[in-house]
Amino acid sequence: MRVLLVEDDAMIAEALQGALKDASCAVDRVGDGAAALDALAGQHYDLMLLDLGLPRRDGVEVLRRLRERGSALPVLVITARDGLEDRIGGLDAGADDYLVKPFEVAELLARMRAVLRRKSGSASPVLDNGELRLDPATHEACRQGREAVLLSRREFALLQALMRRPGAILSRAELEDRVYGWGEEVESNAVEFLIHALRRKLGSDAIRNVRGAGWMVAKAG
Repeated sequence: MRVLLVEDDAMIAEALQGALKDASCAVDRVGDGAAALDALAGQHYDLMLLDLGLPRRDGVEVLRRLRERGSALPVLVITARDGLEDRIGGLDAGADDYLVKPFEVAELLARMRAVLRRKSGSASPVLDNGELRLDPATHEACRQGREAVLLSRREFALLQALMRRPGAILSRAELEDRVYGWGEEVESNAVEFLIHALRRKLGSDAIRNVRGAGWMVAKAG
């Protein structure tokens, strides 16, 4: 999952970026509203974490401009503004959820999972295509009829990208985009290495290769 983190406090941003990476997110980080709009115009994200008190352009303006473009990107506001009017204003401007600082990282991650479930229209917290099950809360995966196995950070990120779009073929570039954030070095065979590791844990046919196009998991029957 690729996340845009918009936070102008460098200490908070660094701590959140590290926590999100530990939770298998590819994280791009900017420190002002104008940079956030530029990033959104040039990169696909699965979710945005947005502070409101930003330089150059306020977070509420970023939200309004995003929604005016017709974007349905899930947005979770993270801010110190705890007044009722602030919360109502953020939600009415287009935020999907609102979390007041300080907060625990565990709650942030749970709210992110809930926002993504709502966007996908799924009530279940587990991704399931009938062959594979992936739990975003525990990072465990299992093949039907087998015991669950714990995935590494990047194994989880890659399988999550496939499981969120069962039946769709994702190219190498699309998978790298979900696993690696800005400035992270991507080795030439990184995707193949991760898929090999996942097949070893889940079965050789768990992830299917479409020659010349990419990889996929089966669509639920």
